[in-house]
Amino acid sequence: MTGKKIVDGMSGAEALLRTLRGMGVEKMFASPGSDWAPLWEALAKLSYSEDIPQYLSSRHEETAIAMASGYAKTTGKLSAVVLHTTVGALHATMGLRAALHERIPMVVLAGESVSFGERPGYGIGPQWLRLLSDVGGPARLVAPCVKWSFGMNDGALLPATIARACQIAMAAPRGPAFVSVPTEFLMDEHPAEAPRAQAPVRDAAVDPAALEELAQMLCGASSPIILTEEIGKDIGAVERLVELAETLGAPVFDAWQPGYANFPRAHPLHGGVAPDMKALLDESDLIFCVETVVPVHPPAMLSGSKTRVAVLGEDPLHVHLPYWGYRADLVVASAVEPALAFLCERVARSIPPGSRARAARWTKRNGALREKLRAQGRAAGTRSPIESAWIGHELNAILPEGAIVVDETITHRHEVLRQLDHLAPGGFISASYGGLGTGVGTALGVKVARPDRTVVVTIGDGAFHYNPVPASFGASQELRLPLLVVLFNNAGYLSQKLDVEREYPDGAAVRTKHFAGLSILPRPDYPALARAYGGYGEAVEQPSEVRPALLRGLEAVSKGNLALIEMVLAPVGG
Repeated sequence: MTGKKIVDGMSGAEALLRTLRGMGVEKMFASPGSDWAPLWEALAKLSYSEDIPQYLSSRHEETAIAMASGYAKTTGKLSAVVLHTTVGALHATMGLRAALHERIPMVVLAGESVSFGERPGYGIGPQWLRLLSDVGGPARLVAPCVKWSFGMNDGALLPATIARACQIAMAAPRGPAFVSVPTEFLMDEHPAEAPRAQAPVRDAAVDPAALEELAQMLCGASSPIILTEEIGKDIGAVERLVELAETLGAPVFDAWQPGYANFPRAHPLHGGVAPDMKALLDESDLIFCVETVVPVHPPAMLSGSKTRVAVLGEDPLHVHLPYWGYRADLVVASAVEPALAFLCERVARSIPPGSRARAARWTKRNGALREKLRAQGRAAGTRSPIESAWIGHELNAILPEGAIVVDETITHRHEVLRQLDHLAPGGFISASYGGLGTGVGTALGVKVARPDRTVVVTIGDGAFHYNPVPASFGASQELRLPLLVVLFNNAGYLSQKLDVEREYPDGAAVRTKHFAGLSILPRPDYPALARAYGGYGEAVEQPSEVRPALLRGLEAVSKGNLALIEMVLAPVGG
């Protein structure tokens, strides 16, 4: 009989589970392999216990990482991810890179072997010597894509190392922490011991002098504007931003790549998504960037402007980017919610002159913009084939209160997002950060976090092909996590075509209409994929059928089933 006999105490796998739960981890998203047999044994042994995380199998590494990301983006909570040694860790690196840049906390675990079968009693098979091992192990392979990476080298370090990884993941700036855990250490006996106290890491104290200078800049500006892309991950910070904007009478704009619903869309001071920044620079004397990566493009646009720039964020210089290049008159690194609370209190004591008049002016201007966008959405519904703005318009009309939209549409994003003016903070999450393939998994993680909410995925056909769809749809069915997937099918890669047209407007591709690798044809039967996993699917080709189809999809979701509605748009090659 192989395997270690535990006489006293507990196995390393049991210690791992109890340590994670003791550090506040409630969910464990998994796509494991043969390295995790001790964990599965421990889960069976402790199935009655409330002292271990809930184990959720996702069938694919990208799905597991995406679920952890969606869960954290929705709740702010730490989760664990279990992967299959070197090969699974490499599968996950795209999602890990995104989590690093987006500052999403998670503890990621992969197995390995350190004995390769040479030590009797462990049952380590030949695959560890022949197929699964690399010099340096999983920790070396993923190190560039995570905040911290460690290959555990002694079983005695297991509880303290896991606890430390949890602390590192949650410490500002947050991000993924990776630990490679040898299977042998999970099988070994681990002495029962009192858990070591592991206090949460507190955010750095707010610098009152820096915030006082920032408050003076805000109060002294005659025409301030506020830009944000990622403040929406913290609902408390959003509430403070609303308070500050109302006190200043300043508009709030979502910059080019909004990752969340960063400001109530129906608020009179919400100025819209991806505005014309050149025009705003001409009429503003201060831009306040709150959790903003790209306020304008190119960065030289700010250098040529007299407008002052203030930056506030947890990681305001974005240290994982090779280049940032934006001129700034004041940069403040701080946890955002307490910093905004300070600013609200300070600015309220010196309400800037003209703030009411500014608020009235922007209220009128933003209201006119919203009505213009609604009119554009309605007009899109009179044309055939279906247009993105019309889908956004119809979604906006029928989304249930509290619904959460997870987006991976890329070229359709702005047209859709500008129509969704009912979204509240917490109601939108972007699922792409450079790479594609995490939209459905992110939505599953959101649904784990908010099982009482309707979760909708808006996704392009190109992005859909990058997603591990069978694994993700299978997880949706098995874990009873129903989603409404709205698929934008333009039969190709529009972003690729736009790049060629922009960079070579008079080139051969534009003249001959020959764009290499552009099409996704023949057209697959996308709705059949939903039906294969017990769900509902249909394709829509007429604008008049968009809303009825969406309502049928929502009905299926309300019954606990996955639904996919394919929206057939004008083909990219057409």
